[in-house]
Amino acid sequence: MSKSDRTPDDIAEKRNKPPAEETEDGEFEVIGKNIDRVENPRLLTGRGEYIDDVQLANMGHAAVLRSPHAHARIVDIDTSEAEQLDGVDLVLTGEEAAEKTGPLPTFSSPPVEQYCIAKDRVRHVGEAVVAVVADDRYVAEDALERIDVEYEQLPAVTDAREALESEGEEVLHPDREDGHDSNVYLQNTFTAGDPDDEFADADVVVSRELRWPRSGGQPMETVGAVAEYDEGTGKFTIHANTSMYNYMGWLIATTLGVSTNKINIVPKIAGGSFGSKLFAHKVSTLAATLAREAGRPVKFIEDRVDNITSCDNHGSDRYYRPAELALDEDGTMRALRIDVLDDYGAYFQFEVGHHGNAMAQVTGPYTIESIDYSVTAVATNKSQQGAYRGFGSEVQNFVLERLIDAAADELEMDPVELRRENFIQPEEFPYKIPSGNMYDSGDYEAVLEETLELANYEEWREKQADAREDGRHIGIGVVTCQERSVFSSTEFWFWNDDPDFPITSSPESASVKIDETGQAIVTLHSPFWGNSPETVATQIVAEELAMDPENIEVNYADTDSGLKGTGPGGSRYTVMVSGALEGATSQIQEKMFTIAADMLEAAQEDLELEEGEIRVRGAPDKSVGIPEIAMQAHAFELDMPDGVGSGLAADHTYDHPYTTMPDEDREDMGVFYPIMGHMCHIPVIEVDVETGKIEFLDYTAVHDCGTVVNPETLKGHITGGTAQGIGTALYEEYQYQPDGQLPTDNYHDYPLPTFHDVPDDYTIGHVETPSPWTEYGIKGGGEGGRMGAPPAIAAAIEDALEPYDVSIDELPVTPKRVRELIRTDEE
Repeated sequence: MSKSDRTPDDIAEKRNKPPAEETEDGEFEVIGKNIDRVENPRLLTGRGEYIDDVQLANMGHAAVLRSPHAHARIVDIDTSEAEQLDGVDLVLTGEEAAEKTGPLPTFSSPPVEQYCIAKDRVRHVGEAVVAVVADDRYVAEDALERIDVEYEQLPAVTDAREALESEGEEVLHPDREDGHDSNVYLQNTFTAGDPDDEFADADVVVSRELRWPRSGGQPMETVGAVAEYDEGTGKFTIHANTSMYNYMGWLIATTLGVSTNKINIVPKIAGGSFGSKLFAHKVSTLAATLAREAGRPVKFIEDRVDNITSCDNHGSDRYYRPAELALDEDGTMRALRIDVLDDYGAYFQFEVGHHGNAMAQVTGPYTIESIDYSVTAVATNKSQQGAYRGFGSEVQNFVLERLIDAAADELEMDPVELRRENFIQPEEFPYKIPSGNMYDSGDYEAVLEETLELANYEEWREKQADAREDGRHIGIGVVTCQERSVFSSTEFWFWNDDPDFPITSSPESASVKIDETGQAIVTLHSPFWGNSPETVATQIVAEELAMDPENIEVNYADTDSGLKGTGPGGSRYTVMVSGALEGATSQIQEKMFTIAADMLEAAQEDLELEEGEIRVRGAPDKSVGIPEIAMQAHAFELDMPDGVGSGLAADHTYDHPYTTMPDEDREDMGVFYPIMGHMCHIPVIEVDVETGKIEFLDYTAVHDCGTVVNPETLKGHITGGTAQGIGTALYEEYQYQPDGQLPTDNYHDYPLPTFHDVPDDYTIGHVETPSPWTEYGIKGGGEGGRMGAPPAIAAAIEDALEPYDVSIDELPVTPKRVRELIRTDEE
């Protein structure tokens, strides 16, 4: 039986550890407890080493000249004056760089060619045109001002709807392999069930034209790399704050034109990511290219304008034309129809993987049996889309929940009851949705009830009625959303009928060593990304080996020593690294029991591991501690049983617990995102109808992330994600002008929520329905806050403005937009 043929029961049977509720006393010893975050001491005392802290002997500093035009041919570049400036070591154009460094990696098929420095054409404002290496960054920046570039401007397209009609010089990639003479990257439709009949027979069809604008993750630390090239060995060493280096790092070697064992990527802790450092291959490739040409180590750190105008992580940019929901008059949801136009910008690195994310939970927590989902992806003269917290599934939550609120209004039903009546029931899991994806477990009504109670929902409804009589506008939003977790790489390509590289692996690895004194050293093969991987690893190893967490040290492998690790992203890491650690510690446990049985002259089946030692059951005076076992394993080979070798260490690579291939005809996308979290968010807000200002009065969020590993760190994820969702809902937008200029390329014009713009306190609750398919029953929880807040806040604003009969169909809902909506209604 191939892995793709496995059933849900096969997966549950294969899993090594039962979920928490199945253990003898219902609890673990360490998992689920609030141990102090292991990462904190060095980070909070300024001892963490970030990429800009890396200093190498004779290191040069790079700066990049970027295009002022959205679309233009590069006619000529004069670098002579820059080259004469004291301290300048190298001035490199795109044509020169491309002599040794090839196109950047891409998942697009046919490929959309992109270089770390543009060769002959620029396709968005901010694209790299020339790079300079100098003795310091100031000199490099000065040199940029001495470079003359002659451009031949081409027509720019910055509206996705206009991009559908582009032709001639407006086409961004006229030389693409498939002979494209348009700006349409990909167009495809997925249909399941019988949506046409369902819509024809429905009592009610609600339809909305929705708009989700482009925004992006904004970590304090931008993307950076320090690269050195050894001419003697022909090997690159690249220090970088990237992820996926042990998953896709080999592609950087291919781009640089060297064999994969001629590159070593050394991870540095990242000052946050939210998806923005998922791959970040462009900066590493650029730094390595410059280091080879300059003959000295080179550091390149994006400044804020570099990062905003030319990063690889702008979020979704969608028009729904429209989105529709068909229902019976009793509120039964029957079918969903979506026609979405998505603006992917100048390049197409992840294809439409964002819509793979959307398809993972396309029908939400509801029993909708038919869908029709059409996606059209277009090229425009903007920076390309990439990964941003939610990766497109947060938009699907917004769309579906907006439709349900519209349906409740149309049917004159309570929006809470409408949702409740359509929930998938606990006994229906595992539950297959129309896209083919499977949900592992859930109790959506329990999450809803817990949230209503914590939020004092009925009390707030009474306060709202009283306030409305006083002329105040209080609104309450309720949404019940999914958080898919643990992606399978099939989602990268299954929208494409002819993918070039239909990858199916997305594993995670861990290495555990017990040294001679019984101390544990854990090596992770993916980086610190602003999350809490060391805390998770410490708790899992402490649980499995009954060790004191103080005796566990965690570090990170580079690519020379690393095993396969896909890294954080898609709310996957806690689930996957826990599986990897469980596999490694199981091997160590087995060896320790073999050695201990010999030392204690007891049968292995009579032994138990408790409190850092192995004991004979019923004979507490017969025991041997982990340090004694470890010393025996490392130093006394001749005293060990036959066949037991020296040392006490293990590696384990843990593959995705449950994924299957899509059908050839794509009538079923297969199982690709089955570990399904869930949430209910209830914000209470007040709108000042004179100014459009929105104030939070209360905010409650209850999440089901399966078995909780550490409640405090999960609370941090949810709180931060919710604050980010507030930014998406109320403030943030990359506002490209018709000529392709981006005035919101700074934090004066791109507003972020501050401490004063978020609720004073969140009420956060948990409902745990352990996954039957993961170790310990863990589900992902890294993105949930941002995936629930935007639709919840939109619902609350619409509720507050009920007297004005307005509809919130577009984000962000700025004060200006609130006033426009009110004025339109009044007129």
